[in-house]
Amino acid sequence: MSNSIYSKRQENLSNVLAKKGLDGILITNLTNIRYISGFTGSAASCLVTPEGKYFITDGRYIEQSKEQVKGFERFIDMSSHFAQIKNNKLNPNGFKLAFEGDHMSFAQYKRMTAAFPNTKWENSSMILENLAAVKDQSELDYLRIAVEVTDKVYEEILPMLRPGFTEKQVANAMVSKYREYAEGEAYSPIVATGPNGALPHAIPTDREFKKGDFIVIDAAAKYGGYHADMTRTPVVGEASEKHKEVYSIVKEAQKRGCDTAKAGVACSVVDASTRDYIKEMGYSEYYTHGTGHGLGLEIHTSPRFNPESKDILAVNNVMTIEPGIYIAGWGGVRIEDDVIINENDCEILNKTTKELVILN
Repeated sequence: MSNSIYSKRQENLSNVLAKKGLDGILITNLTNIRYISGFTGSAASCLVTPEGKYFITDGRYIEQSKEQVKGFERFIDMSSHFAQIKNNKLNPNGFKLAFEGDHMSFAQYKRMTAAFPNTKWENSSMILENLAAVKDQSELDYLRIAVEVTDKVYEEILPMLRPGFTEKQVANAMVSKYREYAEGEAYSPIVATGPNGALPHAIPTDREFKKGDFIVIDAAAKYGGYHADMTRTPVVGEASEKHKEVYSIVKEAQKRGCDTAKAGVACSVVDASTRDYIKEMGYSEYYTHGTGHGLGLEIHTSPRFNPESKDILAVNNVMTIEPGIYIAGWGGVRIEDDVIINENDCEILNKTTKELVILN
């Protein structure tokens, strides 16, 4: 991504801090550090104050940080991050600084306050996450590619969804393809056949596909650090009336969620649009999770579609819409798309069919 993208993100962060009456922020969450600076390594901190923007890491990342970090002055040695900040006088007394309490251990907090007793530390929540929830064009481009690869791989593994193949074999084939076509898998694939499909986050097993099985396939690619997320549920051999009934309910619920999602709508309202229909059809006890979540540099980001959410959708949020029904001992159905929130509707990125597919 270009320097201008990071400059804009850093400017947006400064504006939010000013509105909150804060002098700056200590960023310790690696996903947020990647978002604000471009650094993809496994150890870093970023400190923003009125006097400057500072990136702190250790000697493993001299060359990587030189290449990746945008808009921050770099400090690198083998001492702790707090020691580097102190030794280089990057945090003068009297500042009011936010810290990421959602991501900091109690032990780390104690070390921070001991190192900087004259800083007024204020626990912040979701400052970077809320900025990152609204995607810029480069992020949307990466997400579109991740979804395109996800669709492509799904089509390529369809011939394996038949007796003689196992959940693990399909999951491993998908991972291999994601790594060939993109940056890799967005998360460990879920391939759950028959009764295993009643577990929303089932782990693939050696169970073979059998005639009459629903197969819940929740798997996706990652590209440029950005995660896609898709679920489809075909049936092997033939579909019973119960298969058709449960599938049609989930499909209609998912459509209602997509029809409801647009800028200005409460996330709880989108959740209700799917949940109320499933309840109306008599399956409420079998719908056991939220309707969806934000996507980005992590697979589950802000905002969230659930009954308790206080969030309101904004243009260029990227969300999943994924209602499901899970019946113990029988199986499950989930249908999931990734969508970009627009002013008056949402754009569904996935092109894979949502019709009931019967695999022969």
